[in-house]
Amino acid sequence: MALMDITVIPLDNTSKGLGKRVAELEATLQESGLEYRLTDMGTTVCGSATELFAIAERLHEHLFATGTDRVYTVMKIDDRRDKTVAIGDKVASVERYKERS
Repeated sequence: MALMDITVIPLDNTSKGLGKRVAELEATLQESGLEYRLTDMGTTVCGSATELFAIAERLHEHLFATGTDRVYTVMKIDDRRDKTVAIGDKVASVERYKERS
């Protein structure tokens, strides 16, 4: 499994807030069946690299399909194949090191 951090931003300047648009994108994530975690600055999604690229495209295209003329998408993928990873593993690892200090 791989982890993707993604931020999809409509650049249409039609509103000051993005909460409604993020809620629309979250519905698309729910439909995908992939595990995800919404954060204040983006969303982390867990799946195979193929699934992650596919959902990134769906999220990006969703905004165009709903009337946005310009979309800015930033994504990072950590595809680790030597062990199974899940959302929260990296944070848990840091916390374990902090406890040892």
